[in-house]
Amino acid sequence: MGATRTSAYADFLNLVNGYQVSQAIYAAATLGIADHLHDTPRDVDELASLTACHPGALYRLLRALAAVGVFHEDDNKRFSLTEIGECLRSDSPTPMAGWAAYIGRPYHWQSWGHLLHSVRTGEVAFQDLYQQSVWDLRAADPEESAIFDRAMTTNSQSTLQAIVAAYDFGQFGHVADIGGGQGHLLSGILSANPQLRGTLFDQPHVVARAQEVFARHGLSERCTIVPGSFFETAPAGADAYLLKSIVHDWDDDDAISILKVCRRAMGVNAKLLLIERPIGRPNESTINKFSDLNMLVMLGGRERTPEQYAELCQAAGFRFRRIVQAGMFFGIIEAEPVQM
Repeated sequence: MGATRTSAYADFLNLVNGYQVSQAIYAAATLGIADHLHDTPRDVDELASLTACHPGALYRLLRALAAVGVFHEDDNKRFSLTEIGECLRSDSPTPMAGWAAYIGRPYHWQSWGHLLHSVRTGEVAFQDLYQQSVWDLRAADPEESAIFDRAMTTNSQSTLQAIVAAYDFGQFGHVADIGGGQGHLLSGILSANPQLRGTLFDQPHVVARAQEVFARHGLSERCTIVPGSFFETAPAGADAYLLKSIVHDWDDDDAISILKVCRRAMGVNAKLLLIERPIGRPNESTINKFSDLNMLVMLGGRERTPEQYAELCQAAGFRFRRIVQAGMFFGIIEAEPVQM
């Protein structure tokens, strides 16, 4: 076997076995290993004691993750964090532990195991497996809802700096974050723009802890929390309506319905800002294209091309203006209401 073919074989094997890496990272994230390695390297016995794990089994997990660059193992079987592993710290500037702890949950994992059904039928794998929507499952299970909320929060924290740096929010006086979770993204935008006021809008059980977030950032006086469903209503009077990672959860009909609700709440000079993962050119945009598969498997939504976003905006009564790149994966789709 030639060198090139040997390399291709190894690369292919790494791709095929990628699920093993994601499950190993999920285990490490759930155990909080990275936080225990924040200040100093530790040996496996110490880590096992801190995490209530079997020392031998934990060592096998950590040495495997060290082999792919998440941790570093020295000659004395002591482990420390690598630059990649720093993302698993709860206080990381780019925190990903919440996402890693979510994607390994059984319902998420099993739905991806049902991907072939989605490809053959176009149906949502999760729905076929569990005979309910993933939203209904989380609404009925507070533990799963909390894990998902943490994943969304860490995703917002990871992209916040790029979003704030990429777009001029200073042109507005009032931003409404529609489907904004517990307010972490809105808090970051308000903190970077002292003249701004904000409205956080999401379902009642989601925004229940948002006041704590705003208080922690000293923003309680500048932000209003409004519970509700974006299929029914949206707060009126804002200059910008921000929806991050909302539209991609839904098929075109539902996405248009959400945008029409926002359109009815908007003044003639307001702007619509969709923060999503635009699909790039052929043979590129790996993260976003696999995110699109995740939408197929879990929700029936999709990531979209710039052209598809323009069509979506037009169908909901908006004029697509531009996409502002925000970091490696996200784009800020800017649109304005068409005058009726």
